[in-house]
Amino acid sequence: MLAIAAEPPFVAAAKALSEQIGAELLIEWSLDDDSRFEQLLVFDTGGVSLCPTGRKRPGPVQVDFLSGAVNHRRQFGGGQGQQIAKACGVSSAFKPYIADMTAGLGRDAFVLATLGSTVQMVERNPLVAALLRDGLERAQSTDDPTIVEIIKRLHFTPGQSVEWLNAHQGEADVVYVDPMFPHSQKSARVKKEMLAFRSLVGADEDSAELLEAALGSARCRVVVKRPRKAPCIAGRQPDYALEGKSGRFDIYALRKLAPAQ
Repeated sequence: MLAIAAEPPFVAAAKALSEQIGAELLIEWSLDDDSRFEQLLVFDTGGVSLCPTGRKRPGPVQVDFLSGAVNHRRQFGGGQGQQIAKACGVSSAFKPYIADMTAGLGRDAFVLATLGSTVQMVERNPLVAALLRDGLERAQSTDDPTIVEIIKRLHFTPGQSVEWLNAHQGEADVVYVDPMFPHSQKSARVKKEMLAFRSLVGADEDSAELLEAALGSARCRVVVKRPRKAPCIAGRQPDYALEGKSGRFDIYALRKLAPAQ
């Protein structure tokens, strides 16, 4: 169960989202509310955060492009040598326009924007969209000019990815898809806070439909991020794959990557 909690200045935004997703709205909350709800989406001066409750609760989930692991990866992640860059065809000579159809918390999109690509993000889950929009807004207000330039290359549209792809056929050089995959808590190397996030969002059951739409829309290639041992979506074999320790990128090459004429 989820409740949306807000300090007074943020009540309007919290109320709008609570009505959209059918969650209870809390203006003032206590430990009693923690026992009633497994998770709270909190609107306060620190931004929007998904906060699991309970005694052994993990930390909150928040989109933060300014510090932590995301910003560390920007500075020390390996640049164009990263597998995601190779999979999407990002190089010093070519910065493809990428459509990220499963934007989530925006981490992969931020990496690609860091490397110079313009990235259109689409996210259908309204709760995740609220987290992502908040993170982008906070990043836009920073006084770090490097971050500001990266954020300018990120564009966000809440809604259905298949609809976006059908309406923008041939616009994106690369369509990037990272469907939420059902993970085992025993075997998955996933942080506790991300397990809480996955339990709320759930798995993407329409991955096959999204892949078909992506293949019909991408100008050059479709890149699908998968757990290393997971089957290909709908059994559709990629042209090739880049494999890492825990994950891989399935690449469906439609035509040679090159700037649009």
